[in-house]
Amino acid sequence: MSFPLLTATAVLPAVGAIATAAVPAAKRTAAKWLALLFSLATLALAIAILVRFDPDGDRYQLTESHSWIAEFGVRYELGVDGIAVALIALTAVLIPFIVLAGWHDADPLETGSKRWRPTQGFFALILAVEAMVIISFAATDVFLFYIFFEAMLIPMYFLIGGFGDRAHEHGEKTAATQRSYAAVKFLLYNLAGGLIMLAAVIGLYVVAGNFSLTEIAEARANGSLDMATNTERWLFLGFFFAFAVKAPLWPLHTWLPNAMGEATAPVAVLITAVVDKVGTFAMLRFCLQLFPEASTWATPVILVLALISIIYGALLAVGQRDIKRLVAYASISHFGFIIMGIFAMTSQGQSGATLYMVNHGISTAALMLVAGFLISRRGSRLIADYGGVQKVAPVLAGTFLIGGLATLSLPGLAPFVSEFLVLVGTFTRYPVIGIIATFGIVLAALYTLVLYQRTMTGPVKPEVATMPDLRVRELAVVAPLVALLLFLGVYPKPVTDIVNPAVEQTMSDVQKKDPQPEVEAAK
Repeated sequence: MSFPLLTATAVLPAVGAIATAAVPAAKRTAAKWLALLFSLATLALAIAILVRFDPDGDRYQLTESHSWIAEFGVRYELGVDGIAVALIALTAVLIPFIVLAGWHDADPLETGSKRWRPTQGFFALILAVEAMVIISFAATDVFLFYIFFEAMLIPMYFLIGGFGDRAHEHGEKTAATQRSYAAVKFLLYNLAGGLIMLAAVIGLYVVAGNFSLTEIAEARANGSLDMATNTERWLFLGFFFAFAVKAPLWPLHTWLPNAMGEATAPVAVLITAVVDKVGTFAMLRFCLQLFPEASTWATPVILVLALISIIYGALLAVGQRDIKRLVAYASISHFGFIIMGIFAMTSQGQSGATLYMVNHGISTAALMLVAGFLISRRGSRLIADYGGVQKVAPVLAGTFLIGGLATLSLPGLAPFVSEFLVLVGTFTRYPVIGIIATFGIVLAALYTLVLYQRTMTGPVKPEVATMPDLRVRELAVVAPLVALLLFLGVYPKPVTDIVNPAVEQTMSDVQKKDPQPEVEAAK
């Protein structure tokens, strides 16, 4: 029997969460180092997955299958395609930076303070989320996926509500109220989506007789499982609704600005760069593969919703006064591009969407974490409280600018390639949608450059005159992310080589081929 690499990669951070939580309360620093060690060990296993995965091999590799709840046909089944491998790698790369960036986020305000949960709990919850996200990316049993898709809400709820941002213009009491509101809203929205999905999961079992993604998809392909049209469409809507909440897609997005605004910057990155990717990933893995006809049927409406997300999110980002809420609305716009690429039903669009998931995770992490370092120095999230930072902290300002330029998809930085592929892939099949979506790029340039201008340029405000530049720990967080943005901006081939075969198989699932160009290229 081969080594269960996927299980080990998911179990290791879970063990780390338990070990970190068990560290005595007086040993906060030891808990931090232990969490960092486990996150790095998980990254090593993720690298092993990358090494062992063959893009030209079977669709699902490193597979594991064990009977779990035999009476209901539930199995512990894991397997990864190129899309899952890329997102597991993204998760494993980001978690050590999240741990490092949040090094002091759960420390007490003063000795003996009881206003913050133990430091150990903060890092244990981050590792628990990592474990659940990895198992979600690897699960090929629908019921197994559903369990962890929902279970990750619990640690995220406590991370938002229990370890929220300390920078609040209205004081600690109001901040605590806002954190609680954001955490409850996050939980209720995602639970509502999950309950609807549960009904669809049960319906799928009634129709198919099992929960195995590979068996159901194979039965659909060979004609041995023929769903009634209305049945397939209702099941698709049940799955898609839950994924659209998680993604988040307009109009199911309203929980995200609250959650990211009230969470600490590392937890905000965990939300939008890691957890939310489960929603867009599941659209590719489950919606398109299990319900190909329904996916095609729903495409026009979903593309309109994605387009609204792009423009609406960008417009609201332009008008934000709060740095973190601006990044949140920008993420809503970016998720619109991802979903548009998925449902454009072209290989360029879906390859771009998958690459966008990876690149958005890196660029948002870079921008939000630097913003978190900025906010921790000034104690305010309001854009108006800053000015002239580049004169007193040039490295902080420079990395903030690179993160912002990546967010607006500047050529030469990683998100440009993915956004370009999404737009090209959409335009070839839906030219009007593609043309309107390009306005999102213009708005992205507006909100990013205005943010930089108002915070980093101009006269130095007295409150930031003594602001220190990035410290060694903070540089250790930001520098590798900037390096990744530059590397993938000029050489995205390592990622596209992994994801393209999986995209081709997904296109085959929905029986779509790329539109032929109207004018043939000259020979």
